[in-house]
Amino acid sequence: MKIALVRPTKTFEKQLGLLPDRKRSRVLEALRLLLENSNDRALRLHELKGQYEGTYSISAGGDLRIHFRLTLVGDCEVANLQDVGTHSQLYG
Repeated sequence: MKIALVRPTKTFEKQLGLLPDRKRSRVLEALRLLLENSNDRALRLHELKGQYEGTYSISAGGDLRIHFRLTLVGDCEVANLQDVGTHSQLYG
């Protein structure tokens, strides 16, 4: 998959703003990597199942995760950023 653009939701922006600076930097670095090379193993990109079907998850290091949904705009895949938080915040 080649992602050409990331588009945050208001929820994502709010959650990102609540993160400490160090974690926020890790999220921004993960998003940069997602745009450069979504297949990079460090992201641990995978599609979720069950109630999260249709949502993808990447790692921003440690226990920090980013959830997004993909849409196709023309020939470009757009990652619509849904949530960011720790594993327990997102799945708990």
